[in-house]
This record gives sequence, structure tokens and C-alpha cells, in this order.
Amino acid sequence: MTVIFDINEATTCLSQLVERASNGEEILLADGAWLVAKLVCLPGGRSARLPRVPGGWEGLVIVNDDFDDPLPDDLQAAFDGVDDEF
Repeated sequence: MTVIFDINEATTCLSQLVERASNGEEILLADGAWLVAKLVCLPGGRSARLPRVPGGWEGLVIVNDDFDDPLPDDLQAAFDGVDDEF
């Protein structure tokens, strides 16, 4: 079944329209007298996932050589709850 919603009305109930589309309903969005968009369920329904793109942080994160060195005694004590200074 196809249903037409005014785009201004659709902004207030978008989550409900997405739910209806995921159940197989075709939702058309109109701007005045013009149809401007169609909201339909993707193939695979809710099981469809966005493709995962690994990476993207290259050159933005720097891990120092001493990253996994033991903490200074006073800082370790604070993490262990022994020191109330922090």
C-alpha cells in the first residue's frame, strides 16, 4: 500500500514512517503538490547493515612507546583507591 505524507507532517512522525516502511509499506513524501521522495524498506529489511569501513584514523592517533609502562606509584595508588589525593 502506498501512502502520501506532506514533508512537513513527515518530519514530526519520521520514526513511525520508517517503521511502516520497514513493514513493507511505501511512503511517498510531497512538498506541496510535488512528490519529492519515496521511503521504502531496504532489501533484507532490518537485517541489512551499513558496510563496515575499517580504518580512517591513520595518522590521527599517536601511541607513545611508554604507553603500557607501569604507572607512577602515587597515580596507581589513586586508581586502587588507596590515596584520596585525586
